[in-house]
Amino acid sequence: MGYEIPKVYDPHQVEQRRYQWWLERGDFEAVIADDGRPRYCITIPPPNITGSLHMGHALNNAIHDVLLRWKRMQGYNVLCVPGTDHAGIATQNVVERELLKEGLTRHQLGREKFLERVWQWREQYGNTILHQFRRLGCSYDWRYTRFTLDPEYADAVLEVFIRWWQDGHLYIGERVINWCPRCMTALSDIEVEREEEPAKLYYVRYPYAEGEGYVVVATTRPETMLGDVAVAVHPEDGRYRGLVGKMLRLPLVDRLIPLIADPYPDPAFGTGAVKVTPAHDPNDFEIGQRHNLPRPVVIGKDATIDTERLREALNAHNNPYLQKYHGKDRFEVRRLIVQDLQETGYLERVEDYLVPLSRCERCHTIIEPLLSEQWFCRMEPIAKPAIEVVKQGKVRFIPERYTEMYLNWMENIRDWCISRQLWWGHQMPAWYCADCHPENFLAEPQSSTPLLVRREDPIVQKTAPDRCPRCGSTRLVRDPDVLDTWFSSAIWPQTVLGWPQQTAELRLFYPTDTLITAQEILYLWVARMIMTGLYFLGEVPFREVYIHATVLNKEGKRMSKSLGTGIDPLEMIDKYGADALRWSLLQQAGMQQSIRFYEERVVNARNFANKVWNAARFVLLNLEGADRDALRQRGAQPADTLDRWVLSRLQRTIEAVEHALRTYCFDDGANALYEFIWSEVCDWYIEAAKPRLQDPTRRTQTQAMLLHLFDQILRLLHPYMPHITEELWQALGATAEQPALTRAPFPEPDPTLIDADAEAEMAQVFEAIRAIRNLRAEVKITPGVEIPSVWLNPTDATCQARLQRHQSLIEHLAWCHEVRWGPPTDRALMNPTSSAEVYLPIEGVVDIERERERLQKELMKVEEDLRRVQGRLRNPQFLERAKSEIIQETRQQETELMERYTRLKTRLDQLSG
Repeated sequence: MGYEIPKVYDPHQVEQRRYQWWLERGDFEAVIADDGRPRYCITIPPPNITGSLHMGHALNNAIHDVLLRWKRMQGYNVLCVPGTDHAGIATQNVVERELLKEGLTRHQLGREKFLERVWQWREQYGNTILHQFRRLGCSYDWRYTRFTLDPEYADAVLEVFIRWWQDGHLYIGERVINWCPRCMTALSDIEVEREEEPAKLYYVRYPYAEGEGYVVVATTRPETMLGDVAVAVHPEDGRYRGLVGKMLRLPLVDRLIPLIADPYPDPAFGTGAVKVTPAHDPNDFEIGQRHNLPRPVVIGKDATIDTERLREALNAHNNPYLQKYHGKDRFEVRRLIVQDLQETGYLERVEDYLVPLSRCERCHTIIEPLLSEQWFCRMEPIAKPAIEVVKQGKVRFIPERYTEMYLNWMENIRDWCISRQLWWGHQMPAWYCADCHPENFLAEPQSSTPLLVRREDPIVQKTAPDRCPRCGSTRLVRDPDVLDTWFSSAIWPQTVLGWPQQTAELRLFYPTDTLITAQEILYLWVARMIMTGLYFLGEVPFREVYIHATVLNKEGKRMSKSLGTGIDPLEMIDKYGADALRWSLLQQAGMQQSIRFYEERVVNARNFANKVWNAARFVLLNLEGADRDALRQRGAQPADTLDRWVLSRLQRTIEAVEHALRTYCFDDGANALYEFIWSEVCDWYIEAAKPRLQDPTRRTQTQAMLLHLFDQILRLLHPYMPHITEELWQALGATAEQPALTRAPFPEPDPTLIDADAEAEMAQVFEAIRAIRNLRAEVKITPGVEIPSVWLNPTDATCQARLQRHQSLIEHLAWCHEVRWGPPTDRALMNPTSSAEVYLPIEGVVDIERERERLQKELMKVEEDLRRVQGRLRNPQFLERAKSEIIQETRQQETELMERYTRLKTRLDQLSG
């Protein structure tokens, strides 16, 4: 088998054609039966249906594919389940923006019509990213593509909700939650981005209700003071000894509030006194719980100030300030309150301050902490088993540092707010009776269901009840909220395999083997999958979690389309091919926390692919007319030290790649392959093989060696660069027994072929050749142009015997007519090596005077640079003010210049001598 390949490699002519060929053959499909093979399963992190391929996806899925292809080649029955996530907030935002272009809102459409529009959008765009994964070469079993709103998946989500409700883990409660006024929904803590931003710290005087004096309170949010119910100080803060229990008058509102003692305030912050607003700060909420304080809400869901209920409660309908603030945006009211505090003398001072500001990760609106009635899940009892399995090593995090991060979060876990005020998603399977609790509903509009305003006594079941089980009423209203997207994602590994049904896939492939993910969803997703796997199946969902690096741009900044720092992976694939992009990312994928993306790396990867192509083409050209089956049967039979060396280096490369893949050090495997293929096989062995292929007595043996080498190289390289290796395999190595490389056995090292002596001997030979080439380069002799002679003066008899065995090889690879032995008899330049002094005679080869002039000029330039660098290092101001890395870099420059100076002086002495 085999065919002629083009002279130049073009990935655009190969990659998609090869991928379609694999699909047609069914090479990515698992066998859903116990066929005696070991099993390996990964379920990919489902990307959002709103997503398109970014560099993080490219790295994540390249890593997936390396492992999948490697395991298939090792003989495993491999199942990889792809799919997408419905992504509640993100998808709803996208469709709402589309509606705005038509002058519509979702409320004008109504829930049912709006959901129809979202499903239409999903059908049109929702699988875009999965098609992009195919462009990358991902070998997933596409028959099992899943979506988190599939009917079977929705049934599993309901099963979880019902079970947790019945087991007492779900409850309805009031808590201060993260509220996005733009998305109009609650967010969990880990759906919020937090960054310090410049702001102001306002010092406000709260006067005592009786007598003289006041307490100064420092706050960054004066707009919430309308909802203050107390001022708190630390019980051990001596500044307030004897004052706790006194009443204070709330500025502008004229409400009496107590001065209380609580362990929360930090005496070192501001004045040590903090205002307590239980409805608008989670820490204040906890203080309010401890002291049984009221919780007036003064900011609405749309982030405007609502003083109506406050005026009612205080009987302060004529308060001009409360009237003025009502209905205005929170930040406008902040400005007004600061102005009013200044005019009334309550504002003591204002300072610049860095505030840890929270923003919605989807729309970047500033979050409003808001007291709200929501569904919650009690996490502590569910988290305990998930803590133990990690401590016991049943789930292992790679790199190890993430174990501590996971345990720290799990051991301090808070209850999970699982409800979202959205329409797109899994709607709550809870109904409320309008006749049992009519006070929980607004007056029923004509021809409409009553509007639920308070949740009480929910009827929780999978399908809508016909009537209320308590009173028999048919006036039932379903809870309008949907579940947090991560609630459904938390059961991904088991559900995509068929749970809660006991399917063959679930029996064969659960627990899965490996989870590959990004560090930012360690808590959002990974921890929750471990909890649900243990709770519902009694087993961990995966055994190892590899958390890969974050891909930054070359300046070290986060990639973002909106910030203009993003790089589109598809553009890289269009320019250089998928294999080149994969290689450029995998070369950096190891234990790092972040890596930087450089387009130059993709260019280098493209060049590496071309090198592999050209080397394989050289082998193919030299196999024309040969009986390849006979060559395969002959195998690699080493004829000399060079052959033993390359076979030994091959075994070590196999060992290195296997170890790298086993330990998730993909960068080490890529670097080992690069060094072996480019430096050892292409630069040395192929060049050495060229005269042997012209020798009838060596041709057949050399052909067999080359065929074996490239058979092994293509197998080793295939998980990293699948398309080019499969194309070359079809031309070079495909047989009736092994028609596709994707299913060919992965190489195993043969310890009997590891030959340390051959490696040591050839290392000395190559070192001598490099020394000759360096001397030639120094005096500008063009590579490939033959020189009359070089002299080798070995350090001892052993070295001389080794080098003399390879005299013809040295002459061939150093482009030299003759190697002479001993010290030179003519004037020559010298390079020392570990085994010999290497001399290049220069009489008649080099214009000595011109070369001396050139070196003299270069030496003067080096002396000038050295004086400048040493001047900086002797300057005390430079050493005091410069950054340590700049000083270190300057010292490194000094070292390099001194070494260069010494080399140039040596060359000048040799030319003069």
